[in-house]
Amino acid sequence: QVQLVESGGGLVQTGGSLRLSCTASTRLYSSYIMGWYRQAPGKEREFVAAIRQGTGRTYYADSVKGRFTISRDRSENTMTLQMNSLIPDDTAVYYCNAVYRPNDYWGQGTQVTVSS
Repeated sequence: QVQLVESGGGLVQTGGSLRLSCTASTRLYSSYIMGWYRQAPGKEREFVAAIRQGTGRTYYADSVKGRFTISRDRSENTMTLQMNSLIPDDTAVYYCNAVYRPNDYWGQGTQVTVSS
């Protein structure tokens, strides 16, 4: 079992930046994909960004391309999401995810609120 712990959420004004971190309780195999998802009130959880542990290849939702950057530090078992140029539509609970089927782990979520 892998525990994922997020940190770094908070309140920021439009145009501001936040940096989210996700720390895994153990080193993840190269086959894992780590990612961020978010869920706004009254909406379904949606994909934000992901990164392959082995190759470092990244994937982004269209809505965050050019504004968010995902990275990982395998030596520290951490993944980060640098969020710039934040807008109110980015307001949501952000969840860390690590998947390598059939293993699928989630963090508890961290709140990000962007005020207009």
